Amino acid sequence: MTSLDTFLWVAFPWLALAVFIIGSIWRWRYDQFGWTTKSSQIYESKLLRLSSPVFHYGMLGVIVGHVVGLAIPKSWTLALGISEAAYHFVAAYIGTLFGIAAVLGLLGLLYRRFVVKTVHLATSIGDKIMYLLLGVAILLGFFATVSTQIFGDSHGYDYRETISPWFRSVFAFQPQPELMADVPLAFKLHIIAGLILFIAWPFTRLVHVFSAPVGYATRPYVVYRSREATMEDHQRAG
Repeated sequence: MTSLDTFLWVAFPWLALAVFIIGSIWRWRYDQFGWTTKSSQIYESKLLRLSSPVFHYGMLGVIVGHVVGLAIPKSWTLALGISEAAYHFVAAYIGTLFGIAAVLGLLGLLYRRFVVKTVHLATSIGDKIMYLLLGVAILLGFFATVSTQIFGDSHGYDYRETISPWFRSVFAFQPQPELMADVPLAFKLHIIAGLILFIAWPFTRLVHVFSAPVGYATRPYVVYRSREATMEDHQRAG
């Protein structure tokens, strides 16, 4: 185990977690007006309506898959009666479908962002960096999944024997970097790209994911009235 391995699989994840948490708290305390997606719908809406839902639903499935695959031990799913073959099918094939949706949605958003002139003019340097980091992380993850789980060995690469316990060991502050020694390069690059993305996350528009409109469905209706109706009410009151 080299010093580089120790940095990549112990120190770097802790650094990314610290920056992510501290940076998010700082952003919320000192830049709440910037805590937004900075919507560009006013500049173009057709491509946004097509690409955004595809990307977000695809990413939702990808994120759920990551949480299940990394956080839940293999022994738990086996105890629940989920066979290895069944788990592999869902993770590989259903996960790939969500991955395709995320990639296609992202490509649509990138086309809109950099080809549609009005949207491109409203794109900041921070937005460009964010799209670059996000795109690299997603594409590397998609490539890692397809190359090892779909076109690789018939049983796929069992990341729940290496990456998953490594992940849990790091965040339990009992790191086991040796578990990453024989992990395929594609997965290693995806993890590193993901950690870099998490470091940049608090300082980009990605913070908007923490502002999901949970109370939207239960909030009171907003009543809009015309100016003429309002003036008539004032006249009657007078």
